[in-house]
Amino acid sequence: MRQDYGVTRAPSQLLFGAGQRRALGRVAAALGRSVLLCTDKRIAELPLLAEIIADLKAFDLNVAVFDATQPELPLHGIEACVAAYADFKPDVVIGLGGGSCLDLAKLVSLLLSHLGPLSDYYGEYKVPGPIRPVIAVPTTSGTGSEVTPVAVLADPDRAMKVGISSPYLIPHTAICDPELTLSCPPGLTAISGADALAHAIEAFAAVARKAEPDLAMTRVFVGKNGLSDHYALQAIKLIFDYLEHAVSQGDDLDARSAVMLASTYAGLAFGSAGTAAAHAIQYPVGARTHTAHGLGVGVLLPHTMDFNLRAAAADYADIARAIDVASSTDTDAHAAKTAIEAVRSLFGRIGIPSNLRAIGVEEADLPAMADLAMNAARLVENNPAPLNPAAIRSILERAL
Repeated sequence: MRQDYGVTRAPSQLLFGAGQRRALGRVAAALGRSVLLCTDKRIAELPLLAEIIADLKAFDLNVAVFDATQPELPLHGIEACVAAYADFKPDVVIGLGGGSCLDLAKLVSLLLSHLGPLSDYYGEYKVPGPIRPVIAVPTTSGTGSEVTPVAVLADPDRAMKVGISSPYLIPHTAICDPELTLSCPPGLTAISGADALAHAIEAFAAVARKAEPDLAMTRVFVGKNGLSDHYALQAIKLIFDYLEHAVSQGDDLDARSAVMLASTYAGLAFGSAGTAAAHAIQYPVGARTHTAHGLGVGVLLPHTMDFNLRAAAADYADIARAIDVASSTDTDAHAAKTAIEAVRSLFGRIGIPSNLRAIGVEEADLPAMADLAMNAARLVENNPAPLNPAAIRSILERAL
């Protein structure tokens, strides 16, 4: 673990625990009088939404609801929400749902606070100032978006998804209530958990940069650091201890709580350290196959770890010892290999495919995917082993 430098970026408040969603009205009332709640059709049909609206109105808040959030967050959906509620002028924007709902809340708040187009802000540190306060209430355990400075969207003018990264996008308050994940189906629980594990492992094994005083002021994702290491390792241990049980026994609140806490820890880890190859390569894989982000990342993670083995052996060895698949007497090289095999084994047990063919990738797709993955520069630069198109092609061939 790295001890000589640390960065944590986090919400002003993080409320965690069963039933904490009932604090939402009081939290929102402390921030303004009008609230725009962003969610999706599935949640809009649940009694949960009526419960939350009643809580907000009990604090005399004026509430508007946008329930048309789409998976993978297309640009036109963001623009439609902004157009519909610009005149409403919300003081607070709430995201309720999975990662797309939380990212929608962040980006709607951005466009309500600053002039568009949204493409002006693609990349790092492009947001010019604070946005209207966002309250993030996740209903899945995977993206960590409730605590991160990044939002990802699909722009039809781009070949793959793009990100906006700025500390201004971190929600003001995150309310993490594991009761909201009890109805999450096994398949979604598995791929969300795989995404959280990838966040934690890639943050823990990210490039360690020289700790210049301006590092965190010029890079949203600074690479491996002591504070992110702490969050990442805690997330990894929780996922190995509880994810399989949360997938198979979805009504177990203890397991759900542990996995949600792991997802939040992983978000705190990669919110400063960043992610790497598995996430960079998933962007073109997802664009080609139209598969869920967490699924693609889960398929790719063991293969990217294989590629990074020499460069990240010490970090992977620390992971192996933390999850008790290696001992202090094992060499780092041996322990690192056991960590990779532990990831493969866990993913196999929860139904994550072991290869890209299983999600629709074909050999003819690989050259274009390798080139496109290089466009995710902030992730490519964060990988512990150097990446170029040939290296990414070798990972894709192994994963195929």
